[in-house]
Amino acid sequence: MKIFSAEQLHEADKITQEKQKITSLELMERASSRIFEEINNRLNGAEIKIKVFCGIGNNGGDGLVVARKLVREGYHVDVYVVNYSDKRSEGFLENYRTLKEDTKNWPVLLKSEDDFPEIKSNDFVIDAIFGIGLNRPLVEWVQKLIVRINESKAFKVAIDMPSGMLADEIIADQPIVEANYTLTFQAPKLAFFLPETAPFAGNVQIIDIGIDGQYLAENPAKAILIGEEQAASLYQPRSKFTHKGNYGHTYMVGGSYGMMGSMTLSSKAALRIGVGKVTAVIPQCGYDILQTSVPEAMVEVVPHDIHLADMKLELKKEDIVAFGMGAGTNEKSIELLTTLLNQVKTPMLIDADGLNMLSKYSELLELIPEKSILTPHPKELERLIGSWKNDFEKLDKVQKFSDKYKVTMVIKGAYTMTVSSDNIYINTNGNPGMATAGSGDVLSGVIAGLLAQGYDPAIAAVFGVFIHAKAGDLVVADTVPDALIASDITAYLGKAIRSLFEKPETKA
Repeated sequence: MKIFSAEQLHEADKITQEKQKITSLELMERASSRIFEEINNRLNGAEIKIKVFCGIGNNGGDGLVVARKLVREGYHVDVYVVNYSDKRSEGFLENYRTLKEDTKNWPVLLKSEDDFPEIKSNDFVIDAIFGIGLNRPLVEWVQKLIVRINESKAFKVAIDMPSGMLADEIIADQPIVEANYTLTFQAPKLAFFLPETAPFAGNVQIIDIGIDGQYLAENPAKAILIGEEQAASLYQPRSKFTHKGNYGHTYMVGGSYGMMGSMTLSSKAALRIGVGKVTAVIPQCGYDILQTSVPEAMVEVVPHDIHLADMKLELKKEDIVAFGMGAGTNEKSIELLTTLLNQVKTPMLIDADGLNMLSKYSELLELIPEKSILTPHPKELERLIGSWKNDFEKLDKVQKFSDKYKVTMVIKGAYTMTVSSDNIYINTNGNPGMATAGSGDVLSGVIAGLLAQGYDPAIAAVFGVFIHAKAGDLVVADTVPDALIASDITAYLGKAIRSLFEKPETKA
């Protein structure tokens, strides 16, 4: 599913009106009617007090339509107009007039903090103050209103976007309505998936309002959400008449004393995702551990008492190297990474301590093979690209880094993002139980294993992230997030792939 910018969505509205020969008021009525239907279905006639806070733009117009329909349905509705400017949109003015004429419900005008109504915890609040139209800081008294709404602990539904949130930017320290649900028009917004802003959106539901399909299909997305349908299309099935040589060879390079678990996890994950062969390249201290815990893997020992610049892996053209899991950042590890970067010409996967070495010795960045995959967690990312003022700037810096070094970046988080130059792919599955030691090592093994099987690097990253997260969800379905450990994810990788092609059970 595509994510568009605010500018693109405004343009889509205009084109829809032109092609469907409808007015902006008719499109507003259609969109708001679908919001009303969703709210009405959820409330099912409940005798609760509904407070609708409307701005004076088109989002406020949406709120007025919803309020009118709720009143007609018999709900107890109070409407408040947040009068933050002298300007009014046509949609607001027309629906303000219609609400008064059709329902005799006269909205209360809020001009300052003195006008704020009492909001109780058992009220149902509908936020239609700004929506996607906000592009500037809020005036002080409106900020206080949003704080009042949040402090009430009432159940809150935001129309299109929680007020105070911007679609394509973040204003520091600006309060945002803490919505329990956000009913958004036609397409999700990028802000719903960024760490700073996502919590304010609550549960997001996309409401189809009939925006022109051709525009949505043909225009480039700001980002793309990856769901099961998209993931299934990326999978490369096996032919019956194949052998292990057809599915690649991954060299997992890393490990150090006390950190061999990382190599065990990543090696096993690469095998479980389907790579033909794995060779673990490790220090002597890990030999018995790898041979015992992952008998399917071959092991090559790198003595740390030699000059590693002379080391040569016996790589074939299509072999893949993954480096960094548990490697440490001592002098010999840095020497090993430098040697690999000078030797390897195919895309690599670099994780963990490998990333820390790159950030410390920036001259190594120029040696990274094109189309390599880097998988940083937030602190590793900050060391690589520097600090950022907000999540939008972070994404911009990641895209520039990806473009400069011609690499794919996997930005780990609740919504893991894969960035390949101008393209951003957002993963929405996974769960808090995956915030556990070793989960990232499993992910590195998964992606490296896919890369060795011939997946395009960006696709290997996107598909690997999805399957890794899906496996975590399947684990939690059988237990609880608290009990998940990284090796559980590996054990469920096969079930995660199979789930993409299972048809839902139908009741007899």
